[in-house]
Amino acid sequence: MGILIDENTRVMVQGITGREGGFHARNCIAYGANVVAGVTPGRGGTLFDDSVPVFNSVDEAIAETAPNMALIFVPPPFAADAIVESADAGIPLIACITEGVPALDMVRAARYLEGKAVRLIGPNCPGLINPGARCKVGIMPGAIHLPGRVGIVSRSGTLTYEAVGQLTGLGLGQSTCVGIGGDPIIGTSFVEVLRLFEDDGATDAVVLIGEIGGSMEQDAAACIRDEMSKPVAALVVGASAPPGKRMGHAGAIITGESATAEAKVRAFREAGAVIIPTPADIGTTTQAMLQSAGLLS
Repeated sequence: MGILIDENTRVMVQGITGREGGFHARNCIAYGANVVAGVTPGRGGTLFDDSVPVFNSVDEAIAETAPNMALIFVPPPFAADAIVESADAGIPLIACITEGVPALDMVRAARYLEGKAVRLIGPNCPGLINPGARCKVGIMPGAIHLPGRVGIVSRSGTLTYEAVGQLTGLGLGQSTCVGIGGDPIIGTSFVEVLRLFEDDGATDAVVLIGEIGGSMEQDAAACIRDEMSKPVAALVVGASAPPGKRMGHAGAIITGESATAEAKVRAFREAGAVIIPTPADIGTTTQAMLQSAGLLS
């Protein structure tokens, strides 16, 4: 049922006693996520909301509560260290929501993760949600999601919510929604998530939302062409962005012809993806794609 998370996911929140961490941990719990532990150095031995034990370190949390996923709300100067701490302790899935993590810190963290059996989502991402399993790990507004069979993967958190809102409004539910993050250095790529959706029996089709900057979209297009049997609808935003200007995300900057929206759209079209013309067309384009593929009457 969907990818990466389900009802068996045991979540540990690093930074649970902070304002952002506490707010979103409560929302995850209210949606149905099994938050078993929090980690805040110096706050060990306390309870978050009188129910979730807080520990001084990840190792202590693992020994007492056996989490299998980490959700990180640690401030930017310490976020990379939090990622490394969870990875070093053997947590297999990590979602780092923190925005503004220094790029050099992420270079070091990414190098440390190489060769380890750890998947990092983010940083600077909304996390992920599996509506069918009532499992939300991140900052997504849970109320707009509907269980179903369309997977969503996006570099943009806000456009993820827009996509979900439009699909839900048309009665098209989602299997899993994954925000991979908008920074130049992130842990999981479009290609990795596309492959997971391709192998997932609960996903019939995929909506992909890309941006200007980098070449991840071209890599995703090659994956769609060579590996995907399921239909993919693709949106690339940032067509009006001038070269050299950073637009929103740290990774959304045109640094060459391949980083432009036009080049990315062309790659998706040539790969056989259905092109979503504008953000306002996400729902209707996906609906038409499903109908054309015989997946919707």
